[in-house]
Amino acid sequence: MSLSRRSFLKGVATTSAATLIGPSLIGSALAETSVTDGVWKTSGSHWGAFRARVWAGKVQEIKPLELDKHPTDMLNGIKGIIYSPSRIRYPMVRLDWLKKHKYAADSRGNNRFVRVTWDEALDLFYRELERVQKDYGPWALHAGQTGWRQTGQFHSCNNHMQRAVGLHGYSVKKVGDYSTGAGQTILPYVLGSTEVYAQGTSWELILENSDNIIIWANDPVKNLQVGWTCETHESFEYLEQLKQKVAEKKINVISVDPVKNKTQRFLENEHLYVNPQTDVSFMLAIAHTLYTEDLHDKEFIETYCLGFDAFVPYLMGETKDKVEKTPEWASEICGVAPDKIRDFARMLVNGRTQLLFGWCIQRQEHGEQPYWMGAVIAAMVGQIGLPGGGVSYGHHYSGIGVSSTGFGAPGAFPLNIDTGQEPKHTNKNFDRYSSVIPVARWVDSLLEPGKQIQSNGSKVTLPDIKMMVFSGNNPWHHHQDRNRMREAFKKLQTVVAIDFAWTATCRHADIVLPACTQFERNDIDGYGAYSGRGLIAMHKLVDPLFQSKTDFEIMTELTKRWGRDKDYTRGMGEMEWVKSLYDDCKAGNPNFDMPEFEEFWEKGHLDFGKGKPWTRHAAFREDPEINALGTPSGFIEISSRKIGRFGYEHCQEHPMWFEKSERSHGGPGSDKFPFWLQSCHPDKRLHSQMCESEEYRATYAVQGREPIYINPSDAKSKGIKDGDLVRVFNDRGQLLAGAVLDEGYAPGVVRIEEGAWYGPVNEKIGALDTYGDPNTLTQDIPSSELAQATSANTCLVQFEKFKGEAPPVTSFGGPIEVS
Repeated sequence: MSLSRRSFLKGVATTSAATLIGPSLIGSALAETSVTDGVWKTSGSHWGAFRARVWAGKVQEIKPLELDKHPTDMLNGIKGIIYSPSRIRYPMVRLDWLKKHKYAADSRGNNRFVRVTWDEALDLFYRELERVQKDYGPWALHAGQTGWRQTGQFHSCNNHMQRAVGLHGYSVKKVGDYSTGAGQTILPYVLGSTEVYAQGTSWELILENSDNIIIWANDPVKNLQVGWTCETHESFEYLEQLKQKVAEKKINVISVDPVKNKTQRFLENEHLYVNPQTDVSFMLAIAHTLYTEDLHDKEFIETYCLGFDAFVPYLMGETKDKVEKTPEWASEICGVAPDKIRDFARMLVNGRTQLLFGWCIQRQEHGEQPYWMGAVIAAMVGQIGLPGGGVSYGHHYSGIGVSSTGFGAPGAFPLNIDTGQEPKHTNKNFDRYSSVIPVARWVDSLLEPGKQIQSNGSKVTLPDIKMMVFSGNNPWHHHQDRNRMREAFKKLQTVVAIDFAWTATCRHADIVLPACTQFERNDIDGYGAYSGRGLIAMHKLVDPLFQSKTDFEIMTELTKRWGRDKDYTRGMGEMEWVKSLYDDCKAGNPNFDMPEFEEFWEKGHLDFGKGKPWTRHAAFREDPEINALGTPSGFIEISSRKIGRFGYEHCQEHPMWFEKSERSHGGPGSDKFPFWLQSCHPDKRLHSQMCESEEYRATYAVQGREPIYINPSDAKSKGIKDGDLVRVFNDRGQLLAGAVLDEGYAPGVVRIEEGAWYGPVNEKIGALDTYGDPNTLTQDIPSSELAQATSANTCLVQFEKFKGEAPPVTSFGGPIEVS
């Protein structure tokens, strides 16, 4: 594709502007369309609730639900999901696997598939489940990987796959997730809960009480476009108010980040640059200033905290590395001038201060440390539990901070088999292997089966996995180091992928089953993950395309093969399940006015209005004994004796500065690969979801490739202009991307947003990725022995202007079908 972004957008503006959903994210809802042909139906998505006009059996138009006053532009990509050329049309089986039946490891990923019937595909799926259980045991099957799925409580693909496979036999499962692996592991030791998924102090109280708001490695304007359930976008009302208060100088807002992100540009607030991956050194110097200048809240620490006395000697250079953590020491690492560090520390205690951390900062080597140190700073400031003060780790996610009504969302299709039931294969013997492994260590299992690792106080023996099942989950987007994955996938005997789009995961699978999209089935979903705003009826817009089926239908047919379909379905069909989930929800929410199911279904949604403001940790502050935290001591643990007893090298008894294996701006590896690659959550999709939406992808792609954002001076030094193709590379891989020059990115910093679909030129290890998947370049190493979480942001690269004829993008479209 040679069409430039500017040309494409100009064409869209003149020929199809009526199909777009507003000029910006923070905008008003669409006006009513004048087109009346067809029927309007209500549905929901990660990108918000909407109404779709269906005519002649096809979705013609989409507009946001009138309750959504700040709809995201991404609703424009939904039609492109339904009618994508990358749709999986039929059950397919990899040619070499089917023909040789010796697993054909060397040809895995060559995208050569044979079309089969549904019966043939499900028979093969069942045969492989049987073979693996009989020839090996439950340790050889991994059916525990899960992802963001599609919205809808009944048709949750993860639940359907795991319930069906669970009726057949036991298998390896995972613990943790890619989004918050390090944070959700360390914070229970420090603050008593995972925090990352907990409701935070209400925005109303932050806006009323905060004098300072520190938005640290956090981009809520970008990330709040999407939600785990149907998103309401209510947070943007408060972000607009915050923008006004910044303009009026009523609240001091500082973005601490290596780049000027979308939130900082929207709010037009102060930006504080910190060298990538060095925040902990900056934080330690802040703590040093608060301590040596006697600015820390000693009463708060004495009343609510444990372990400060054990932390101070490290801070003062009396233990461990014998280095005092002064602003001068930190400045050499983090790039912030010593006096500026001191001023920042003093500002934190000058009025009420709310710290808002993002998740990106913990997706790095030693990612546990910045979250732990953030809690220590908040404790030293002493405002935890006060409205508009303290620390949050989730105000950029799914509407956290929007006051809750208290409405309990409907339950889901049951994940686990019912109590008293036994699977067909009752073998629970995992031999010497662990039945649960850290989510990001499954590739290690394939490459080093039997290896013993440490994980959160336990020893884990990596299982010798022979078969994996993925449903609505795309590990060829969210795992790191593609070429290491390609090597690992050769170790697998059988891979089953159930999805609606032909992702790289499907291309590397053996049996591919076509699920339908969420827009081709009926379901129900909560409206507002944390606000409890209401309920959405997800009406089926069109019948499933091609030969695709719902996950419920697929797994019903699969479980028939061993006579357990009645146990799987409980004797109910789709609408019976949807009604049952609604009725259970109605019974569980007696204080909310919920009509009978038929009335709700016809109306399409319920709106319960706004909730009541709430302050996180307020009860703990009021009485720390009665309302103790979930830490071992019940208090905030600045030092953790429990973690200390684990004896880990890279996560010890209190937060510390650890050098990274790769770090830009003079750090290890920067002489050869001087640029830090940031691969944060994308602005125009949800992880890899919607990348297949062609017309929408064209609004941001550059020469048909994923953008790489570069500082103009860095680009100039390499002869690169805006819109040029760029080869980005390191010792792990190489990719093509399209240059976007932007002063908001500091010299030495580049960004390629995660979720770009992987498309190598061929199946060889080290092949050039043609579209721009940043995980072609990232490291597959654990955060530490504690969390064993992903370290995607510990990544250095080099880049150059691409010369010669660019290869076609291979990421999209269907397989090579062989008769």
